[in-house]
Amino acid sequence: MYSRHRFPGEIISYCVWLYYTFPLSYRDIEKMMLYRGIKVTDASIRDWCQKFGQQDANQLRHKRSYVTDKWHLDERVVTIKQQQYYLWRAVDSEGNVLDVLLQRHRDTEPAARFFRKLLKKQGFVPRLMVTDKLKSYEAAKKQVMKNVEHRQHKGLNNRAENSHQPTRVRERRMRRFKSLGQAQRFLSAFDPIRSHFHPKQHQLSAKRYREQMRQRFEDWWEITV
Repeated sequence: MYSRHRFPGEIISYCVWLYYTFPLSYRDIEKMMLYRGIKVTDASIRDWCQKFGQQDANQLRHKRSYVTDKWHLDERVVTIKQQQYYLWRAVDSEGNVLDVLLQRHRDTEPAARFFRKLLKKQGFVPRLMVTDKLKSYEAAKKQVMKNVEHRQHKGLNNRAENSHQPTRVRERRMRRFKSLGQAQRFLSAFDPIRSHFHPKQHQLSAKRYREQMRQRFEDWWEITV
């Protein structure tokens, strides 16, 4: 996996883990590594994250125990070079991020495109879909998922809306995304990796939280080292 790289896999995977798990810049990580006596440039760290982040995220998805059949969907505006885009997001009832997709519009066709992408990645049709009152959802559902129960209520969709918060933090830290492609690549890797290392600590006992984190670190080491 890390053949032909100057640094060992442990260092590369550690830098990738830092970047996608915490709101750090490449230069922040460069300084952290220098503190440990490891001289690596921010450009190298950027290259590692772009090269390995998505494949690490894909493997973490495969290790996810299950996805529930109740999906929450939401969209929010993302501004890139003074142009508005819409970030479509789907999470299940446990808060697992199922997929994200940046698109220029939020009418029926973009909604249907996101639905088809979701179904292809998850491999099954949900029992229930919860959205806000955007009309595109219902129109797209009739095209792609006719028999799925659909509830449209803003108050019921807090789970999907709250799932946008880590993205907002990183967007501010990165001083906005630079391009549509860069944003999509980053978010596709960011959500699975970050969420893997952020279980709902407030819902777990200290012992159970430590057990979960130990298992999740073992999963990471298995796929990266």
